[in-house]
Amino acid sequence: MKIKMRSAKSESLIRGALAGCITLIIYLLVVVITTPNLPLLAALNAAVKVNWIIIIGLSVGLGSQAFVSSYERSLGCRITNKKKGILGSSSSTAISSFFSFFSLIPLGCCGSWLLILSLLPSVFGGAFSVFLIQHSKPLSYLGLLIVLGYTTFTALRLKKELKKIRKIETNRKILRG
Repeated sequence: MKIKMRSAKSESLIRGALAGCITLIIYLLVVVITTPNLPLLAALNAAVKVNWIIIIGLSVGLGSQAFVSSYERSLGCRITNKKKGILGSSSSTAISSFFSFFSLIPLGCCGSWLLILSLLPSVFGGAFSVFLIQHSKPLSYLGLLIVLGYTTFTALRLKKELKKIRKIETNRKILRG
């Protein structure tokens, strides 16, 4: 029986697609769980209509980040600092998701987030809480831009590293004759 080995790219692509799908499922699951007063399909429909850019952007961004990180590891590259990479991408995703849920509250979605909103003044103060609520949409887009920007930066650094590796391999072949 012949076992077929997957290439580093295809394995990384699978991981990236899986991460993107998991991100999408988790986002929509949070919407459903925090919206007990609307039927499932109504809550999902409202979330997709209002926040489709955030939903798709986060899924693509985290899927791409998982692809780049997996591909980087499979090649043995050490381009990014793993702690900063995970922290930067994860925290930006959490912030973007957090603010995007606020825009669903007027539609009847994510009613449980009202509890979180009521706690904001005690944590951040009244003026800052009002700012966060009033500017939730631009703040969620800012978080999304950070996720996509970090992913793009990491992908460009990986591409640069791959060029160096190819150049070294070409020089070795030339020297061997």
